Amino acid sequence: MTLLAALIGALVAWAGSQGGVTVGGVPAFAIAVAAAFLIQWLVFIPSYRFQTEKFFDLTGSLTYLTVVGISLWASRQNAAVDGRSLLLAALVAVWAIRLGSFLFSRIHRAGKDDRFDDLKPSFVRFLNVWTMQGLWVTFTAAAALVAITSTYRKDLDGFALVGTLLWLFGFGFEAVADAQKSRFNSDPGNRGRFIATGLWSRSRHPNYFGEIVLWIGVAVIALPVLHGWQRIALISPVFVAILLTRISGIPLLARKAEAKWGGQADYEAYKERTPVLIPRLW
Repeated sequence: MTLLAALIGALVAWAGSQGGVTVGGVPAFAIAVAAAFLIQWLVFIPSYRFQTEKFFDLTGSLTYLTVVGISLWASRQNAAVDGRSLLLAALVAVWAIRLGSFLFSRIHRAGKDDRFDDLKPSFVRFLNVWTMQGLWVTFTAAAALVAITSTYRKDLDGFALVGTLLWLFGFGFEAVADAQKSRFNSDPGNRGRFIATGLWSRSRHPNYFGEIVLWIGVAVIALPVLHGWQRIALISPVFVAILLTRISGIPLLARKAEAKWGGQADYEAYKERTPVLIPRLW
């Protein structure tokens, strides 16, 4: 899995580097992708040694900030950084800081993340998880990073406006959903119960809905400056959607929810009236 993920990352780095700026002859986008994986592997070493997952989410967020910083720096070495690049960098950075701090504080309060219980003892399986985070960073941030390092430039336009509005909507939706669930879980009276209020009464996974929408917004902003093979970066929101709805997000949480509340009348009624992802309007 680690080798396959690294190979996929290398292919994305090659495609996204076409028409991009270089540093010492090396494509800046490729440098950013390499850094995304290297950071995970470096932090994996002490994490495996001390059998802890506490810095997993925080490392992911710091990786986003690092690769955005590398991309901006490389772009500046070749030409002036334009408004679209600064906008994309700011949006990714704000998202990473907000989500990273939220997830880190959550695991700090809980003391552990039980998703890693069966993975930590195995060197290979635990390494795979960290490597997949490197691939996650590469795919999700690809549209922003390729646009920032692209040699094509275009003034801020309607795409930037529409994309920013989508990002603001998705970011706000995700942040509010996370805050509502955090408050719900912090109330001792809700111990053992599931949340079905606020945005969670409209969607069973409103935070994931917001996550997908905000990355669509990033892709829309980047679209006008992507050319040729660079357009592979538009897979970013598609990857996020597939991962959250088919692989590691909703399927895992659904199994845990069924184990806790499956068969209970109130939970079955909640599932019946509440969409899995896209919120109902009434």
